[in-house]
Parts: sequence; C-alpha cells; structure tokens
Amino acid sequence: MSVETRALPLIEQLERDRQRVNRWLEALFTHRRPPAPRLEQAMQYGVLGGGKRLRPVLVYAAGRVLGANDDELDAPAAAVELIHAYSLVHDDLPAMDDDDLRRGLPTVHKAFDEASGILAGDALQTLAFEALARLKHPRLAAMMTTLASAAGRDGMAAGQALDLEAVGRSLDADALAAMHRYKTGALIRAAVRLGALVAVEVQDPRLAALDDYAAAIGLAFQIQDDILDVIGDTQVLGKISGADAARDKPTYPALLGLEAARTKADGLLQDALAALVPLGESAAPLTNLARYMIERDH
Repeated sequence: MSVETRALPLIEQLERDRQRVNRWLEALFTHRRPPAPRLEQAMQYGVLGGGKRLRPVLVYAAGRVLGANDDELDAPAAAVELIHAYSLVHDDLPAMDDDDLRRGLPTVHKAFDEASGILAGDALQTLAFEALARLKHPRLAAMMTTLASAAGRDGMAAGQALDLEAVGRSLDADALAAMHRYKTGALIRAAVRLGALVAVEVQDPRLAALDDYAAAIGLAFQIQDDILDVIGDTQVLGKISGADAARDKPTYPALLGLEAARTKADGLLQDALAALVPLGESAAPLTNLARYMIERDH
C-alpha cells in the first residue's frame, strides 16, 4: 500500500475500502451455476444490498496500522462482513426481532420468505469461512478461531440469546454491557484482531492494545445505535426507528437517559483513544474511525 493511500482523508478512505470489499463480495457470486438459484439470490440480497461495511473497514485499518498489505486483508474483510450479514438476516426473522426493513429495503424474509431467510443466513455464515480459507497465511488457524468464537456461543449467538431473554426485563448497567459485548462487540473485536493477525504474530503485545481499543468502540458503537433508535429518522437509519422501545428491549437511553448515554459513549471513545497511545501516530486511522463510529447518524 502506498503512502498516498495511508494519508487519504477518512471519508475517501472509507469509500475506497467499501468499494474494495464490495468487489470481493460480488466476486463470490459470479461465474457460478448455483444448484439452488433462489437461495443464491437471497444470499446476494442479504449481503450486497448496501451497508456501512464498518467491520471490513476496521480489518483494513488495523492491518494497515501494523504494516499489512491490502491484498492479504481482503479475505478477512469479506469474511467478517459475511458473518455480519448472516447475523442481520437471522436477527430480522419473525422468531427473533421480526423486522420488516433493513438498509431501507424489505428484510430478506420479507423479500423472499422465512425459509429462504433461514437458509440464506446459514449459507452466508459458512461462506464466510470458505472466503477466509482462501487466504494462504501462516496464522490462518488463529484467524479461523477468532472469527468462529466471535460468531458463536461465546460471541454473537450468545449475545442474541441474552437479548431475547432481556425483552420486558430491567437490566442493570453491567448486565446490559455484557449483553452488548457479546452481541455487537464480539465481531468488532474480531474485525480488528483479524486485520492485526495478518501483520503480526499472536504474541505481539500490540494485539492487547488493539483489543482494548476494539472493546471500547464496540460498546460505544452499540450505545450510539441505541441513541439513534430514539432520535434517528427511519429514512436515514434504513430501519424503523423506535423499534427497541416498541419491543420493550433494554437500552442505554432507557437505563441511563439520553444525555447520560451520550456521556457514556464519549467516555468509551476516550478509553479507545487511550488504548491506541502505545501505537503512536501510525494509529491515526483507527483514531479517526473511532470518532466516526460514535458520531454517525445511521
């Protein structure tokens, strides 16, 4: 990667990274004669229909900070987005959050049918590991373990189970934070770690600093999501605002109040920035991303 690429303004770099991972994702569906065309269409609809691509962007940013080459970051970036896409398809199902709108479009089970939504999510999840396995890398096993742990019983799946159990209940701040660290934070931490593992050994002490950073921005990102569900506009969000309150789900604004929730997110941002200090000026892209993630409007 050139020095010019490293110095790009944040928004321009975000767009380049989105386009880069989108090309990689699209290539997974080209030149194929799928045995089940409707399933293939539902998968493409679920993963190629827009999105911020923040998790792939974090893979690229973390990897570059430690000196990784973009070509080696493509497969992990695509893999983490496929896991994210699968989780959204399943979260939207009637048995879960029962959402009708995602990224401004009907959810997969609405555009197709419920069975197609289940199967598309299943297939996107397995495709993530197929995509990651294309990377010929000495630390591929560590990357596989990182992604599997973040997606499964010690990560997102656990978080979704806790989220469903919490409907209609009052959670204290510790329980709410724990739920979000699994449901949202686990994959954000995995994205940062995957990018870093492309560049450095598992024992590299900088991985601990990056994990502290990712843990802080993961929770801050979810708090901002909770805030946007209260104050956001459906047209901007791409999903129905006020859904959390309508489902009686515990959120940071409900627990702390809107201003205190903002203060909590700001404090976590400061924690994330402090974690990056040992990496010096090279961590500037991650600093900018952290600010962007909690200042976004969708």
